Formats: sequence, C-alpha cells, structure tokens
Amino acid sequence: MALQYSTTVRNATLDAVETAIGTAPTLEIRTGAPPANCAAAASGTVLATIVLPSDWMAAAATGTKDKSGTWQDTSADAAGTAGHFRINQGATCHMQGTVGTSGTDMIVDNANFNTGQSFTINTFTLQAGNA
Repeated sequence: MALQYSTTVRNATLDAVETAIGTAPTLEIRTGAPPANCAAAASGTVLATIVLPSDWMAAAATGTKDKSGTWQDTSADAAGTAGHFRINQGATCHMQGTVGTSGTDMIVDNANFNTGQSFTINTFTLQAGNA
C-alpha cells in the first residue's frame, strides 16, 4: 500500500518547496522538451526570463499551492514556441516542467512567442500526492 498523508503534511511539504528554492527565483520559458532532470544542462532557446515575486507562491491549502502575484513579462527575449520552463535560484535549476496553453504544468496566455511580446503566466499550481 502507498503511504497516505494528511492535508497538514501535504501542505507543509509544498510550503517547504518554496522555502528551499528561496525568494525571487528566476523563471525561464524555453523551447522544446525539458531535459531529463534539473541536474541536466539546460536545453532549447530562452524565450523569456522573469524574476518572480519575492513571495512567489501562496501558502499551501488543501494539498495545493498556487502562484502568487502577477507573473508577467512585458518583452519576450526571443521568438519561438514555448515547450518547457525552469525555475532557478542563481545558476541552479530547482524545478522544471512543460509549458503551454492547456494540459501542461504551467499555463501561459500564448505559447507562440515573438521577440518583444508581452505575455502572462495564467496558471501554475503545485499539488502534493498521496492523500
């Protein structure tokens, strides 16, 4: 049988993710599929880089944790189709996943970037399993 956790433990686990990554990390939106893991070299073209708010995730509740504040860039760095993201603190990748307009880890308002275009991260939610 798989372990099961209370909502309190699931919330604490999610809040610990934000604490471990730290305040005001950098979000990179990149083309292509994500690398095999965060320790692997970055891949794809950087389409946009955003310094996230100091408190970038809301407090966990009911085993989920949503983005906090507005995650927006007024001027994309390059043209291309968003495929994945990386959240870094300095040169260290701490989290990565897929990007798109639906059915991906991070939802953006438009996955087809043009240089200089404004864009917004609409949805980003972490969810703890094993309820």
